[in-house]
Amino acid sequence: MPEIAVSGRSNVGKSSLLNKLLSKKNIARVSKEPGKTRTINFFLLNDRFYLVDLPGYGYAKVSKEMRTGWQKVIFEYIEKRETLAGVIQLVDARHPSMKDDLVMIERLIDAERRFLVVFTKSDKISGNERAAALKEFRSCFDGFRMTPLRECMEKGAECDFPFLFSSAETGEGRDDIWKWILSTI
Repeated sequence: MPEIAVSGRSNVGKSSLLNKLLSKKNIARVSKEPGKTRTINFFLLNDRFYLVDLPGYGYAKVSKEMRTGWQKVIFEYIEKRETLAGVIQLVDARHPSMKDDLVMIERLIDAERRFLVVFTKSDKISGNERAAALKEFRSCFDGFRMTPLRECMEKGAECDFPFLFSSAETGEGRDDIWKWILSTI
């Protein structure tokens, strides 16, 4: 069955997003402490596809060896998993150009994976801060056309770099993420 993975730094909101998408409070364990998700977790939905919660990369209160091991597992999964249909790549809207995020997106591009960039925690920044964050993020990926997901969906076209802003607190972006998932599987 096809798989849609949720990827991102530790504490970017992967588990919170999964809980919001699934309308369940604690299906994926949430913690303020980075590094709570330590394994790849699969959630079978409607006997049609899996949502996959990947461990976070970057900072976590674990040994450097463990973080390196997680990164290796994540990269191997992204690059070699035959059933992986797409990746929801989460980026904290408050800190959009973190080196680890840029490396992960480059890996997704190199692996020719379909992906959606989701800027999380959008409820914590203003409209002007969103525009500035997006401009900064775009500057890291010259040559790729970033397009709001809704625009991609309206055109019915594949976009180089679809993105949207979301909030697990308010539910912003939830329906559009589901549309992307269903079009991807």
